[in-house]
Order: sequence, then structure tokens, then C-alpha cells
Amino acid sequence: MKAVILCAGKSTRTYPITVNKTKPLLRIGDKSLIEHTLETLKGVVSEAVLVVADNEIKKKLGERYGKIRISYVRQNHPLGTGHALLMAEKHVRQDDKFLVLMGDNLYPRDKIKECVSFGLSMLGQKVENPGNHGVLEIKGGYLVGIKEKPDKPESDLVSTGLFVFNDRIFEELKTLKLSRRKEYEIPDAVNRLAAKVRIRCFYTREYIPIVFPWDLLKANQKILSSMKGRGDGRLEKHVEIKGEVRIGKGTLIKAGTYIEGPVFIGENCVIGPGAYIRPNTTIGNNVRIRGEVVNSIIMDNTTAKHACYIGHSVVGENVNIAAGTVTADYRHDGKNHFTVVKGRKVDTGMRKLGAFIGDGVRTGINTSIYPGRKIWPGLTTVLGEVVKEDKVK
Repeated sequence: MKAVILCAGKSTRTYPITVNKTKPLLRIGDKSLIEHTLETLKGVVSEAVLVVADNEIKKKLGERYGKIRISYVRQNHPLGTGHALLMAEKHVRQDDKFLVLMGDNLYPRDKIKECVSFGLSMLGQKVENPGNHGVLEIKGGYLVGIKEKPDKPESDLVSTGLFVFNDRIFEELKTLKLSRRKEYEIPDAVNRLAAKVRIRCFYTREYIPIVFPWDLLKANQKILSSMKGRGDGRLEKHVEIKGEVRIGKGTLIKAGTYIEGPVFIGENCVIGPGAYIRPNTTIGNNVRIRGEVVNSIIMDNTTAKHACYIGHSVVGENVNIAAGTVTADYRHDGKNHFTVVKGRKVDTGMRKLGAFIGDGVRTGINTSIYPGRKIWPGLTTVLGEVVKEDKVK
């Protein structure tokens, strides 16, 4: 069986983390999001057709992932998911059925297999923020229709973007008109198909959509929860490690450091002396940290070698975190954090939320960052600056 994996989206709602890189290549633990997806598909599909916007993913993956053959289709113009799937038609047209899913979300393997074993089907999940997704109408276990990102959702059951199709979907895709978002969208074609044939809907609680930058923290926690610890680095005396902690080759953990798993630390890092690395933290390669980090993702070549606090945050590549930098992550009233995404105030649903810092950012000494604030790639803060609003280029 083949899978069509859609990887060509612009991912503007995850800015500033995806300003300089495609979302499927964001790494959590030892794998990128697209690699986690391919790992889940092992033994389910023999070939994956990736619809991409450029050659970045091909350079990373090549033409094979384990036993899964990989082919690529370019979507040169961002005309939506329906257009992206249509680009892959010649690769799957002759197949009895094929799997379609998004390359930047995490799906449970058992539910993928359940959908595949049935035939024409899709996967749904109940969520707290259905207005950010395609909301499903179901009758007797079969799909009636999908309403894409409605202003007033009538249900909390949404599409996960995972479908099992046959070639009839292409007949519907070819007759689509542009949506209100000026795109050709899969849900519109599915609605037409559902009026003609029965599409079974299965359900899960384990799907993790990466829609906003804080969703990366949810995915990170999920992935690390099943990780087994392993130490390939070097530890100085008086280092204490508890729980599942994975330490990469060439990494040095200096004296006085306390690490409480689950934690993933990449290769050639220097942690400490006296660092405190708390649970649900992923640290990339060539990173230097001496402060306190909790429930965060810190990407490659980033430096925070003085006392600082990074909590519930995502920090990009080649960032310099200056001494005394603090990411505030908790409101005094304990309520959910709100942040602005594409000009709209969004309830994150999270009571603890730090900062989202793009590639190449430099913070000044004693910078304080309000919860949920974002700093675009390449920008700086000055000594003692309080970041109350997003810093955008």
C-alpha cells in the first residue's frame, strides 16, 4: 500500500519557528516530525509519496526510510491540500486504495491500521478548539460532511487529516472551485464524495496536530513519554540523573548538574556546570546550557551558558540567550494564556506557556519575556528589555 504525505504547506501559524524551515523537518527527540510519521508507517505502507514545496525534505530523507520507498512531487504554487493531493494522482491512481495524511502531525499507529483495514475511511478526534480544524458531521458511524474552520462549530469532533481514498477522490478534486481561503481543499472534495459513497469514520484520542507553536510542546511531551534512557556522553562527578534521559555522543555533563527525565540531549553539547534540566525537555546538537530549562525544545547550536530560565518554550537554532534572560510562563490568576496569531488573539488552552524564539535571535542581559510572546528570527533585545508584545520583522 502507498501513502501520500502532504508536506508543502507554508505553516504560517507556527511562526516564528517555521519562518526559516519547513514544519515537517522540526525535530523532537532524535527525529523530525516527518521521520516520526514514517516510523509510524513502517509495516503499513511500502511506499510514501511526499508532496513538497522544495527540495529541503528530499535532501534530509533521500529515497528510502527503512523499507519504505520515497518519491517526491513538487507543488510549486500553494493552492491548498486538494491541489497538493491532485499532484500525486499519477503515483496512486491505479491502486485499489491509498492512505493520505499530513506530514507535520502525529498519528497513532493502531488507528492508521484500523482505517487501512476497512477501506474508504477517515480518522476523527474530539478537541477543545474545534474552530481551528475541519468539524465533522457523523451519522451512524459514517461521514455526512466537513465544515472547515467554522466560526461557530456545531461539534467538537474534527478531522485529523488522515483518509483512506480510492481513485474516485480525483474526480471530485478536478471539479473543485476555490474556497473562501482561495485554496482547493480536500474537505470540499470529501464532502462531494461522501454524498455518493459511504466513508467510515474512526476515532482516536492520540492524534496531535501541530497547528500553533505551542503544539510542538504537546508533541514533545508525548514522544519523550515513551523514550528509553541511554547515555553515550560523558558525565563529570556530582552529576545526578533521574528518570529516562538520553544523552548523545560527544556531550559533556558538567559537575553539579541535575537532570530529571524524560529528557533528550543531542550530540556534542555542554550542559552545566550546575544546570537544572527538568522533565519534557528536548535539547538539540551543539547546545551549551548552564541555567534552568523545563518542558521546552531547544534547537541546534543554541547557547545559554549563563544563569537563565527557559520554561515551556521553543527556542530556534543559533540563538544566544544572554545572562539573566527569563521566559515568564505563569499568570498570577492561573488562567489560560492568550497570544496573537496572524492578527487574531488565540486562547492557547495552556496555563503554563513561555516564549517562542526564532532562529538567530540574540537576547540582551536580563531580558524578561512575557508568556506566549514571540521573537522573529534574527532580532535582538537590549539590556534589561521587557518583551511585552511580539517582536516581528
